[in-house]
Amino acid sequence: MTLAALGPEGTISHEVALRCAEGGAVVLLPTIGQIFSFVAEGKGDGIVPIENSESGGIGATLDGLRRHACWITGQITVPVRHQYAVSRPEAKPALLYVHPETHEQCSIFIEDAGIPVVHTASNAESARAAAGHPAGAGAITTLSAASRWGLTVMRADVQNSPGNCTRFVRIGTAPLPVPASGTCSIIVDPLEDRAGLLHAILGVFAGRGINLTRIESRPSRRRMGEYLFFIDADMHPGWQDALADLAGMATIRDLGCYGAIGGDSA
Repeated sequence: MTLAALGPEGTISHEVALRCAEGGAVVLLPTIGQIFSFVAEGKGDGIVPIENSESGGIGATLDGLRRHACWITGQITVPVRHQYAVSRPEAKPALLYVHPETHEQCSIFIEDAGIPVVHTASNAESARAAAGHPAGAGAITTLSAASRWGLTVMRADVQNSPGNCTRFVRIGTAPLPVPASGTCSIIVDPLEDRAGLLHAILGVFAGRGINLTRIESRPSRRRMGEYLFFIDADMHPGWQDALADLAGMATIRDLGCYGAIGGDSA
């Protein structure tokens, strides 16, 4: 199995891909959007971050799930630690390179540091950019990326929360057999805008005792104030019946039911 992940080498996504590749090749791509295109074109599977315990849902992944005919086929949650590293330890950095998601996860440290921030495409790219800055720069990055680019770690674990973690999902062009336990995911696109609609949608699950583990809204992009809902739930015998009931009030996109991968116990 070929597995695409967000590169370059040294990203958290790269580390997760190596853990989940099952001996297959890992292809590193510069954006999450390109990973979805890679999968949609039948070139292999992908591994993408879907939510973080600090910053919430990953917009590029949610948009990719909406735009592409992909299924979720597995999940893994990993602890995420961020390091403040510099190219010239003897001087204050002129700039601090940070991925936008990492910025949210390390906002307290970054605000206190008072260094001008430049956003990058990945944590590894942050390290590469800092290493190449002629006047010396810093990065919020991973240990492996800091080592690869010759940066000195000045402070470890600069994330806001010591329990910071990110959930990744594997995506493919077809669903896998439903496991004995795990998570089911859907996108709900309401057919109308009316009072009590969200209450009615949630009631379909509550009435069957289905535990929702995540619900997140995203703009429909059709008009202001209109939203889609991404819903995750624990697997349940009444899941398919719930989806049938929802069909009367919304368009449902089934993203699949899936279990843990990469040795994760979730």
